[in-house]
Amino acid sequence: MAGPLPTTNEVKDNNLWKGIFAVCGIMITLVIYGVLQEKIMRVPYGVNKEYFKYSLFLVFCNRIATSVVSAGFLLASKKTLAPVAPVYKYCLISVSNILTTTCQYEALKYVSFPIQTLAKCAKMIPVMIWGTFIMQKTYKGFDYFVAFLVTVGCSIFILFPAGADISPYSKGKENTAWGVSLMVGYLGFDGFTSTFQDKLFKGYDMEVHNQIFYTTLSSCILSLIGLILQGHLLSAMDFVSRHNDCFLDIVLLSTVSTISQFFISYTIRTFGALTFATVMTTRQLVSIMLSCVWFGHPLSWEQWIGAVIVFGSLYTKNVLKKLSTNPPALQQIRTQKGASSPIKGIP
Repeated sequence: MAGPLPTTNEVKDNNLWKGIFAVCGIMITLVIYGVLQEKIMRVPYGVNKEYFKYSLFLVFCNRIATSVVSAGFLLASKKTLAPVAPVYKYCLISVSNILTTTCQYEALKYVSFPIQTLAKCAKMIPVMIWGTFIMQKTYKGFDYFVAFLVTVGCSIFILFPAGADISPYSKGKENTAWGVSLMVGYLGFDGFTSTFQDKLFKGYDMEVHNQIFYTTLSSCILSLIGLILQGHLLSAMDFVSRHNDCFLDIVLLSTVSTISQFFISYTIRTFGALTFATVMTTRQLVSIMLSCVWFGHPLSWEQWIGAVIVFGSLYTKNVLKKLSTNPPALQQIRTQKGASSPIKGIP
């Protein structure tokens, strides 16, 4: 015989603590992840001021950690390790994800972290493009308007730098053209990754961690092959062996990257993609502010205007959607039971 339904106050309290847990988890892990990215790629190590240049090695380390943890989760929960979808489909996600993450790390050599982070807000544009072609989705005029505003805000932020930020790789001011090209690559590949993930979840009855395991396992193999072909594997290992602090930074980066995936999964399952989008927007804002303070990035008044346009547009969109699609609390609990949503990209 079924027990009594929870009261409205019990539901609110339960959701409040779940929300605090999810928000704190995402904010802490991904803000630390962002700071470590910038430290590893832009801050020199050792007395000789050597820079770590092996982006693919970071991808390799991150994916090893995530694949091991996801495999352990599947075994502990007695869920199948066998692939649910054809292996080549996992590989497609893996290839696009490797390219996404590599472009992200490489861009930090030429543009500052605040520029890179704000540019990530424009990922809705390639997602809409890929969604139209791959999923045959249609979008409302308001979605296109928000995408336009975000593009305008990002463009202002990139085109009007404060002028004092120095790239360690371009021997002078930020090499904006090449950095922006890498960010365009990041956005394009990231849009494909999340859209194809969505398609895979809808086409197969797939456990979230099953996709994480096979995608990251494929990424490990492909990134290792890439490192060997480039001749960077031994060089990267030699670098981290000579700089223990770099080794510790990479270990911590891989750890918080892995932990963040499970907070992301929990948030999407419990509160939905809309709440997750709001949390991620807030995380990006916090990351920019923290980077400006920690690494001394100056922002021009034009960049502040661009940031206000971007985050104002995203928050407005999320609030309006929440108001139009907010179900009663008890009904929301019933709807959430058994829900399965894809993880929108791996950092």
